[in-house]
Amino acid sequence: MRGRRVLMESFVSHGVRHIFGNPGTTETPLLDSLPAFPQLEYIMALHEGVAVSAASFYAQASGRVTVANLHVAPGLGNGIGSLYGALKAGSPVVVTAGQQDTRMRLKNPLLGHDLVAMAAPVTKWSVQIERADEIAPIMRRAFKVATDAPQGPVFVSLPIDVMEQETAVDALAPDNLWRSTRPDPAGIEALVALLLKSKKPAIIAGDDVARSGGEQALVALTEVIGATVWFEGLRHHAPFPTSHPNYRQSLPGDARQVRKALGDTDLVLLIGGPFFEDIWFAPGGHIPDGASVLQIEASAERLALNNRLDAGIVGDIAVSVSALSEAVHAKASADFRQAAQNRNAALAELQAKEKEAYRARVEKSWDRQPTAMPRVTAELRRGLPDDVVIVDESITASLDLARAFDYRGFGDYFGGRGGGIGQGLAGAIGVKVAMPDRPVVAISGDGSAMYAIQALWTAAHHKLAIVFVVLANREYRILKHNVDVWRQNFEAGTQHPYQYMDITGPALDFVHLAAGMGVEAVRVEKADDIAGAVAKAVAAQRPYLVEIAIEGKR
Repeated sequence: MRGRRVLMESFVSHGVRHIFGNPGTTETPLLDSLPAFPQLEYIMALHEGVAVSAASFYAQASGRVTVANLHVAPGLGNGIGSLYGALKAGSPVVVTAGQQDTRMRLKNPLLGHDLVAMAAPVTKWSVQIERADEIAPIMRRAFKVATDAPQGPVFVSLPIDVMEQETAVDALAPDNLWRSTRPDPAGIEALVALLLKSKKPAIIAGDDVARSGGEQALVALTEVIGATVWFEGLRHHAPFPTSHPNYRQSLPGDARQVRKALGDTDLVLLIGGPFFEDIWFAPGGHIPDGASVLQIEASAERLALNNRLDAGIVGDIAVSVSALSEAVHAKASADFRQAAQNRNAALAELQAKEKEAYRARVEKSWDRQPTAMPRVTAELRRGLPDDVVIVDESITASLDLARAFDYRGFGDYFGGRGGGIGQGLAGAIGVKVAMPDRPVVAISGDGSAMYAIQALWTAAHHKLAIVFVVLANREYRILKHNVDVWRQNFEAGTQHPYQYMDITGPALDFVHLAAGMGVEAVRVEKADDIAGAVAKAVAAQRPYLVEIAIEGKR
């Protein structure tokens, strides 16, 4: 059989249901094979970055490995930024790109380049198939590597001539792997001993808690030890119910501010994440002086990588957290239980006070024009259904968004990792494909939206009922905030106007941009109209864009 058939059968045997791609000539072997494999749906994007981000978010939302198909060197280059985001997110995506005929390798053909070298820095494994006999074993390994913890993207280069070679090596069935490991009992015992000595514990929960289904186990552990729960600054999921009294907020982006947020914490338990991804340098570590540091990870690779530990264990996240909770419950003294209850009660009081303070913040900004962030997010919450899935790239509105919405656990929230913008609109494509029965709303700044505006066409083309909310302040507000921090941190001594951070002259018109790609759209100028506009958009059951005029940096 021809190599391309082995490739397609490898996809099917490994459970692939969707291929997110942007077609090109060297991808003809794959594209021309699709009619023979109706179980594979090709989700067409108009830019490779959109295809990769959609595939990454699909993998996160579905829990399934998927495929992104790109086009030779320029196409791979277009997708590199999104590949970086997928790597940081730990998304199990097999990324392929067609490659020029290997018989032209020494002639510098049009669009040719070393694709393996291009992809290597932003993938777990990067490889080119050199002969048809390699297709089956390389694809088997690609899916295995992508799903090994910590999960992440792999890249496979597919020369067009190799896809047409004959081979007798059939596609291989996927490996039957049971990777969930139980934590070492001695490790659990060590963690329990330290937890029972703690008088003010804190937990920092990473994305792997949500991806493992460990949210409820984390709730049980949190309550039995009376801990605060914090999220990473940039995260893909909400690994703990944000309405829970012990939830605090997302941690800031430098070590000094993290220490300040953790305060007089005497023990920090890190669970399921890279910890820590700073934006700015600050002297010192992230952990308060004298505090014990514990960690639970699904792989040894992350354990103690960035932080010295007093105790750390490798094990399935949900299983390990459950085991730890049960062991603490069994060994806790009456005094410890009472102290934990007292901490829980104090945190409930603190949450009530913070909610009241936030209500006052919303009321203070209620009548500002253009509409202020707190009012915008309050109106979005009022207009959207309870089962809404939020795909968040609101950036400077994210803190208000987190206050306005309660995320109960996996599937309610998806954000981008790595800091690169343009993931939100594209990522919503993948989330909706993975979760077709829930309303999906992507919330993006106007600057971020322009990085992946082609995602609107894909939504229209595939009839994906996504509501795209664009918060339009016609500026890169986050960059202006960062300039302020830079001037303070480096004592720059300048007070120039912000340089090239306004998106004006001409102003972007998202209503017309959406219409040009087949998506109905409306611009909302008045705050009173926001809730009704987004409710109408969700009810339309088709792709819809709502552009909301918001205030700029104050």
